[in-house]
Amino acid sequence: MRMLKHTVVLGLVAATTAVAVGQPAQGGDDGRGQIVAVQPLRSLDAAAVRATLTGAQFAPGEVRFGVDTFQVVYRTVDANRKRTIASGLVALPRNDERQLRVVSYAHGTELNRTDAPSMWRDEWAVAPALAYASAGFAAVAPDYLGMGLGPGPHPYLDVTTEATASLDLLRAARTFAQERSKTLKREVYVTGFSQGASAATALGGALEHGADDWFRLGALAPISGAFDFRGHELPALLGGTVPPPYNVGYLGYLVVAWNRLHGLYQRPEEFFAAPYAGRVETLYDGVHGGEDLAATLPASPQELFTAHGLDVLRHPTGPFAQALAEHDGSCDGLRAPVKLFVDRADEQVPAASSDFCATRARNATVADLGTHPWEESPHLGTNVTGTAAALSWFRTLR
Repeated sequence: MRMLKHTVVLGLVAATTAVAVGQPAQGGDDGRGQIVAVQPLRSLDAAAVRATLTGAQFAPGEVRFGVDTFQVVYRTVDANRKRTIASGLVALPRNDERQLRVVSYAHGTELNRTDAPSMWRDEWAVAPALAYASAGFAAVAPDYLGMGLGPGPHPYLDVTTEATASLDLLRAARTFAQERSKTLKREVYVTGFSQGASAATALGGALEHGADDWFRLGALAPISGAFDFRGHELPALLGGTVPPPYNVGYLGYLVVAWNRLHGLYQRPEEFFAAPYAGRVETLYDGVHGGEDLAATLPASPQELFTAHGLDVLRHPTGPFAQALAEHDGSCDGLRAPVKLFVDRADEQVPAASSDFCATRARNATVADLGTHPWEESPHLGTNVTGTAAALSWFRTLR
């Protein structure tokens, strides 16, 4: 999670008016992956790509080509399997190759919908996709449901919809590439940072289980993921290992989003202490940002939550426990090569979560990136160093 200031953008979801949002999907005829709209973003020559990556403090050393970028709005399904739309970034290399290898990159936690990759609000959001595309890959970066141009609130850390939104963007990108006389190869190299790391493993599992007739998983390179949310991330957030405002920011996001999905409470006052109960849900509306959380929420979970709320978080049962088990099972049985990238000094996500993932996958290793902070955050720095490391690895695979 980054702490940024934002300008509110009005009319973001106007594109939904032409789509039958909220209708149940009909078997296989649900239109998933169908393109709704395409908006050209920026066309950069190689020098401009290097400048953009350098401005975001990402390594420009692998740049070989210029890049054309597009915002793609496409059909997908929500957590209830009803029709909706989502948006994402598609970046294609400006080269003569007709067949392109594909990288799917899933971004880390963002609060404001305009920070999603396809909105191109800053260089950080687009840098990983530019890095992969400028090295010769077709790069896709889903915004997730409720982010970018997608309607409704974002179902934070819901690996099922993260996987479906990611897969359906791949389908849309395949169609879009064909319209530009390009073919996307079957093997997908999947990566993601922080929240996006478990989104990546969920997509990888879906591909390995035959979720698509064309795409299959080539390799996985998750970066600093909270794969064991119940066993490692929740205790770190509750116990003070993760500092404010990240501790209360992540916990508040999880509880508000999962209450929408799983019914954790009937009234905010059951879970959140005064005076925060009346404020906290509005902070996770897709319009507020990290600076709003820092200005509104207390420094500790003990101040934010009621005794009941803390007890639920410390001792999950029922639907909450089931949802955690689903999230924490995203690495189970993965067969493709998996290389997990971590910083052992990560202040937001314990590296032990990646060790946990490695024990659940069949062919996984954990690589320590060392500590290279981005804006004083070791965790955010792993998005920079992890992208470079994943790119280097993907280039060796065929």
